[in-house]
Order: sequence, then structure tokens, then C-alpha cells
Amino acid sequence: MKLVVTSLGDGPPVVLLHGLFGAGQNFGTVQKALAAEGFRVLALDLRNHGGSPHAEGMAYADMAEDVAETLQAEGAWPATIIGHSMGGKVAMALALMRPEGVTRLLVADIAPVHYPAPLFNAYLAAMRGLELRPGLARREADAALAPAVPAAPLRAFLLQNLDFAQVPPAWRIGLEEIGAGMPEIAGWPDLPGRYDGPVLVLAGDRSDYIQPAHHPLFQSLFPAARHASIPAGHWLHAENPQAFLTVVRDFLAAQAAP
Repeated sequence: MKLVVTSLGDGPPVVLLHGLFGAGQNFGTVQKALAAEGFRVLALDLRNHGGSPHAEGMAYADMAEDVAETLQAEGAWPATIIGHSMGGKVAMALALMRPEGVTRLLVADIAPVHYPAPLFNAYLAAMRGLELRPGLARREADAALAPAVPAAPLRAFLLQNLDFAQVPPAWRIGLEEIGAGMPEIAGWPDLPGRYDGPVLVLAGDRSDYIQPAHHPLFQSLFPAARHASIPAGHWLHAENPQAFLTVVRDFLAAQAAP
């Protein structure tokens, strides 16, 4: 599947992969900053997200192949791959399956393990249960989501996916496909091989997504993996973009060093 891509800048390719219910635009600040520093930065909308096509199945092997097909078509192969949350799992799957296409890998606040998904299932149910009628206002949609999604910033993030210009408003993302694929999204496949290139595993220090118990698994799949953290929760690139950018710049500078 060819994915929707936003590309900025010229230079060595750097690819940004978003998390569940997100889109490439979530990396806007990071993308603009890196593009201004001599990189070609490609932000992808993964399948069933953003403007990309909808399709059954959310298996990480399939999503990794989507990314590979897209980057090859864009002439951005190989590339540095940066993935957050679900996008981090896609990035890891890509590195394991197609290591020739991954120059370096940065995994942001996710591990190659199964996660329980009750909260995300609640968000999904609330989004699917929203009455999409003509004249629906954003504030009404926000209020309808509030019981299941108490945090206002998270509601705003989810509502980025609702196109209020349509009559009635319509979800851009494939809610039905994502709902059916939640077991795959929460899980992690048994992929053969390992990736020997440079890997940085970056955690938010207020997030519990990456545990010390996960480190041996990272090392078995990614022997060169290093671990770091920044002051942030799970959405570390949005919560602390400057610290995130500093880490990414250092990671990319190591690539350019002789």
C-alpha cells in the first residue's frame, strides 16, 4: 500500500511514524526543525490513519511493508526511521524484516511486547459511538467524548481525526478497521532475524511503556540498542519537543560523524 507522505527539506532521508489515532502531522514541529537543518524529512500517515487508504488488517508486518513500498517509491530508501508508540513497533518490524532499508532506528516509548489495550478500546468505543449528524459542532463532539476521555488534550488529539467540513462530519481514520485490528496493534509478532544497526530506545521518564524487564528483549533483537530518556510522558515528542529534538539531533549527528 502506498501511504500519504508529507516531505520537507533536502538531504539524507529521515522518516517519522506516528502512533495510534495519530497522523504524520503530529510530528510537525520536529519535521520542520529537522528539514531546516539539512534533512529530507518524510512524515507518513500509516494505513487507516490520516489521509492514507483504509484496509483490513493492522499486522505490523503488513504496516512495515506499506512503509517500505512508500519509501522506495519516494526515493527515500534507505532512511533513518523514527517511530513513536504504534509507529515505533512498525519501525522495529521494518528494521527486522528489511534491514537494508533502515540506516538507523529510533524507537520512541514503546517496546516489542504485548500491551493491554483497555483504555484504547474505550477511546475507540467512544469515537465509534459519537452521533455524526449535520451541524455537529466540535464543542458538542468534545463533550460527548469527555466521559470516556477525561483529558482535554487527548480529546483534542482524537478530534483531529474528525472532518467537520463534511456534512455530516466524518471520521478520516478507519475506525472499523482499527477496531478489528486492536489485538494486532496491542500485540507484537514473532519476527525472525535481528537488526544490527544503530538503535536508540527513547523513553519518557514519566511513562511506564518501557520497563527494565524489556531491555534484554531489545538487546536480543537489536544488539546495538542504547537506552535514554527525557522528561515527558508517553507523548514525549509533543510534551517536550525541544528535548526530543536534542536527542534526535545527537542521534543523526552520530550518523554523519566519520
